[in-house]
Amino acid sequence: MSGGAAGGSPRLAGRRVLLGVTGGIAAYKTPTLVRRLREEGAEVEVILTRGAAEFVTPLALETVAGRPVRQALLGPGREPALEHLRLARWAELVLVAPATAHFLAKAAAGLADDLLDTVLLAAFPAAPLLVAPAMNSRMWSHPITRRNVALLRELGVRFVGPETGRLAEEESGVGRMSEPERIVEEVVRLLAG
Repeated sequence: MSGGAAGGSPRLAGRRVLLGVTGGIAAYKTPTLVRRLREEGAEVEVILTRGAAEFVTPLALETVAGRPVRQALLGPGREPALEHLRLARWAELVLVAPATAHFLAKAAAGLADDLLDTVLLAAFPAAPLLVAPAMNSRMWSHPITRRNVALLRELGVRFVGPETGRLAEEESGVGRMSEPERIVEEVVRLLAG
């Protein structure tokens, strides 16, 4: 049981976590993840990719985070100029959950064509990067994904999961995003340990 949930002192009191949510079905778990982080005392800023907004609404995340959800780097509804740099300086830890195969490939290649990617390039490695992969087991075991994961690990990116279990497509295997409670424990370990 977490320190905050047990009635003790929140273990992440005042710590700043930037949560990037990418476009996979596991995004439905992110409001619970934000709630658990806040119960532990963390301040949470959320960046929602365009794909993620198909699975979880900005309103749901704003409600549990207590602050506006960030979404666009360019175009209509974009964030103010240089917002990606402000967010990168603000973050003590960047957490990406779920982290799709697409996200891992972009991160490994250093591509930055959206708000989350640009924040990552500006924040990491000064702020630790923790990713919680979520994808079909075939995608997780693909040689290109394995290569991307190996490169990211070599660069110092931390991983939590993926887990083995039931997947969204009525299959079972490795690729299930870790539960919010496990992810929070890893955030605590990295920030308060």
